[in-house]
Amino acid sequence: MTTNGGFQPVFCTIVPPHVLDRLSQAEDPLVHGPARRTLRRDAYERTQRRLTTVVGAPAVATLAHAEPGKPRRTVYDAGHGTDLPGEKARGEGEKPGRDATVNRAYAGLGATFDLFLKEFGRDSIDGSGLPLDATVHYDRDYNNAFWNGEQMVFGDGDGEIFLDFTIAVDVIGHELAHGVTQYTANLDYFGQSGALNESVSDVFGALIKQYTLGQTAEEADWLIGAGLLAPRVTGTALRSMKEPGTAYDDDDVLGKDPQPATMDDYVRTGRDNGGVHINSGIPNHAFYLTATTLGGHAWERAGQIWYDVLTGGELDRNAQFTDFATLTVKAARARYGEGAELVAVTKAWERVGVRTL
Repeated sequence: MTTNGGFQPVFCTIVPPHVLDRLSQAEDPLVHGPARRTLRRDAYERTQRRLTTVVGAPAVATLAHAEPGKPRRTVYDAGHGTDLPGEKARGEGEKPGRDATVNRAYAGLGATFDLFLKEFGRDSIDGSGLPLDATVHYDRDYNNAFWNGEQMVFGDGDGEIFLDFTIAVDVIGHELAHGVTQYTANLDYFGQSGALNESVSDVFGALIKQYTLGQTAEEADWLIGAGLLAPRVTGTALRSMKEPGTAYDDDDVLGKDPQPATMDDYVRTGRDNGGVHINSGIPNHAFYLTATTLGGHAWERAGQIWYDVLTGGELDRNAQFTDFATLTVKAARARYGEGAELVAVTKAWERVGVRTL
């Protein structure tokens, strides 16, 4: 559990509300219909999460954790309904079935577990072997994936704008990383602290993808959600850490990617919880700059610094960019001394316009 003011799970989606808002205004019913239904479903799930947080969840038996150092994955099939978790489709150690979506979800849970255990010494998302549950085939034409504070949920997409959300392993890693944040720094999901929450998930989602593919920082594409966009969409992914604001370029329905790369273009808005999916481009770019400056595998040095900050106990729930940046400098110095790592981190934040104290 977090030591920063108590446990507060939130409802976190991979597709930002501003994207779905724009799609909901399209003239084509094949586009606006699924977008509107997804927005309504997300609003409902978000409200349910708030009620659970405020009122308290019903008493349930304590979850049995897995054997230390071993995952315990269960993938469920919602059958295009919305009751969670759904029917069990595959459990830990069971052989792959015919459903590719189930198999991808199972593999993605495993890839996330492996990275955190082998490279960060963390046993599942809570650090104590928490079972990893995921539900696939959620709702009909559902254009999102989310972490609801307890499990992962994946839609199949509408086939017009988005494809199956299990296609991108970094999406699986991104959402599970929200769980890691929930159990550690528990960053408030609003404004800059919310953008940091989203950025941390993008960082670890990217690391899980690179770890799975065996890529160095130089070899990686640094895209979040590559492969999710349907052929009719002019774009490559949901977000780019390498070049925020370029993941999709003036697409007829998606419009222009609004993410800034530096504080010069910081977006002030009351939408999307104060722009948490938009302004996350700034700390995302700082991590990209740090990782590519250092070279090699990004999880080996840059990732360790970010993980130290997330789990170190000094990151306040309402931390701002400056607070996070300052702690990364401190963590780099503590772990690596006055060497290349410290220089890379410091210069990365300078380049994105975030000062360190």
